[in-house]
Amino acid sequence: MYTGIARILGMDVTTVTGGLPEEIAALEEAWPSHDFFYLHHKKADSAGEDGDFDRKVAAIEEIDAVIPAIANLQPDVLCVTGDHATPSQLRSHSWHPVPYVMWGPRVGVDDVEVFDEEAARRGGLGHVLGKDLMGLMLAAAGRLIKYGA
Repeated sequence: MYTGIARILGMDVTTVTGGLPEEIAALEEAWPSHDFFYLHHKKADSAGEDGDFDRKVAAIEEIDAVIPAIANLQPDVLCVTGDHATPSQLRSHSWHPVPYVMWGPRVGVDDVEVFDEEAARRGGLGHVLGKDLMGLMLAAAGRLIKYGA
């Protein structure tokens, strides 16, 4: 689905063989010639659907470990989130809010020092609907002429 949507939107799609290290290498290679990247890490969602809490934690820790490599590319904005909640207790997608963190020179700073559901509720960016997140990311990246009315 993600690949199809990306193609409809005119995005280049890269299929990477291997795991997250190979995905980060492909990201670094494509970085100079592109201005938007979407990196999908499916492992946390799959683990939640299987009800495997420990595997879900490991998947989140795996993506967490590569955030510094992505940040070293100096993106205009970096947003880490999910497309939906998948609690391992429910073994399914759910209605729960999805935490997100946004980082970049125009984003601002709050007093939250960790990234989890509880901390995200206290974050300076507040609670937003998923449909509004792209506008916030574009504004934080300095890519909008004007934000709001």
